[in-house]
Amino acid sequence: MYELKQTPYFSRAFKRFAKQHPELREATRTALATLAENPRAPSLRLHPLTGRLAGKQAVRINYAYRIVLCVEIDEYQIILHNIGSHDEVYG
Repeated sequence: MYELKQTPYFSRAFKRFAKQHPELREATRTALATLAENPRAPSLRLHPLTGRLAGKQAVRINYAYRIVLCVEIDEYQIILHNIGSHDEVYG
């Protein structure tokens, strides 16, 4: 089991995201629970990022929405950095 840690930026983005997308509450909860249990679960589609986000990874909530994170396997920690639409997160 991995420990999910939120950056201050993620905490603010998550609150905003939850207000704007209440219909995604269950999908987001499921994605975070799966992430804590097994970050490499196929449903998350964990993938490395490039460019200004190099060194981070992303998982999908659904087709349009992502969570940006860093997985520190040595310490079994996942640091959550951002959440939002594809364009918001990668743009």
